[in-house]
Amino acid sequence: MQEKMQNCEKEKLVALTFDDGPSNITEQVLDILKQYGIVGSFFLIGQNITPDSRHILERQLAQGCEICNHSFTHNDMSKMSSEMIRDEIKRTSDLIRDTAGIEPKLFRPPYIALSDTMYDNIDLPFICGEDSRDWDDEISVQGRIDRVLQKAKDGSLILMHDKTDNLKTLEALPTIIEGLRERGFTFVTASQIFARKGIDPHVRHRLWSNVFQTN
Repeated sequence: MQEKMQNCEKEKLVALTFDDGPSNITEQVLDILKQYGIVGSFFLIGQNITPDSRHILERQLAQGCEICNHSFTHNDMSKMSSEMIRDEIKRTSDLIRDTAGIEPKLFRPPYIALSDTMYDNIDLPFICGEDSRDWDDEISVQGRIDRVLQKAKDGSLILMHDKTDNLKTLEALPTIIEGLRERGFTFVTASQIFARKGIDPHVRHRLWSNVFQTN
């Protein structure tokens, strides 16, 4: 058992995470992950979960990917009341549970906007991630690749977006995966990266970008 724990500690682990789906490119992201035989974590916006997108959630789980909570409306939650915050989380988690049959384990705040009220009312670990800036259409394909490869370290949670029409990220993703593989990284989900490194993410007022450090 001790030897197994030491091996886990030596692994170079990285988690690819994607925000703002399900969208019209989510299945293409899944195609790429399947092509390389790896998994990712998807932080879903509740209002994007519809009967028409149900099959996407089912496919995410079938491929071993993780589904997480990214609020219901993707509005700035740091300006919301306690009741509004709880509603954003509950509606999204309820939809994920009713659609996919799982309970989200992690939360990413929209715009990474934070408040004490959010920490007081959201009983999930808060995830940020190493930002690829792929939400900014002015960032080129190569710019996205360079940012991820420069920032990735053992224990990194990589922040990307499967938002509608984010075609540059689709183009960048294969090179990102190949570059990380060349550097010796193993791909796991966001929850798995905490579990395999033996770190409990349930820490109040902590925003995780890497399991070994916070921002």
